Amino acid sequence: MSYYAGLGFEPLAPQALFKGIASPAVQRFYVEGYGPVSVSGMPRQGRLLLLHGAGAGHLSDFMRQFAATLAAHDIQVWAIDLPYMQQMHEQGKRRPPPPVLKSVTCVADWYSLIEPLGPLPLWVGGKSMGGRLASLFASERTCSGVIAVGYPFHPPKKPDVLRTEHFASLSCPTLIIQGERDPFGTRAEVESYRLPRRVQVEWLADGDHDFKPRKLSGLNQKVLIDEAARIAASFVRAQGAEVGDTCSTLV
Repeated sequence: MSYYAGLGFEPLAPQALFKGIASPAVQRFYVEGYGPVSVSGMPRQGRLLLLHGAGAGHLSDFMRQFAATLAAHDIQVWAIDLPYMQQMHEQGKRRPPPPVLKSVTCVADWYSLIEPLGPLPLWVGGKSMGGRLASLFASERTCSGVIAVGYPFHPPKKPDVLRTEHFASLSCPTLIIQGERDPFGTRAEVESYRLPRRVQVEWLADGDHDFKPRKLSGLNQKVLIDEAARIAASFVRAQGAEVGDTCSTLV
């Protein structure tokens, strides 16, 4: 873990998580048997296990800004690097991600580790490939909900190769936040799909796959990333409010 040690990741045994997470500031841990995680904020509204995209880890500028804005809106973010990304950083060599089902197993391990930390909802989400992994995980087991940003509905220039079949198996609230010009699924393309009612899509004006707008739009990437995080936090809060209303009715 030399790469992560150099960035201030503190070695931590899994059982120590229960008393190690008690600060609103970003905390970095290298959890024995799991890997690196950056924890941002306090879980006043819930927690989010956040997964990176295929080409950049959780310390990318996009991921750090998205996590920071969520944390400012009372969502505690647990951002991790998957094993292949850890190897990329340690070896200094790019490598492709493994088959998605192998990474879903890793997501399940992290979710099972974090879930006992408290009674608040634990969501799972991610950017691009990370959002796909999150939705695949949620289609196989119970979780509080899914947040996907820049979902890869299909490979670029292959609009017929859809990655939505498992959506029918989702039983939890699911939010996808997509740039209107995303080559992995433009607004025109996605609005032609018959997505399950449980899957809600919100659009960012003129954004591409990384939420970068064109200069003529008058917008900028940082504004759109913050907007995406605010939309996500509002969605999580709304689901919590619905659960609270239901419980009140049953009492």
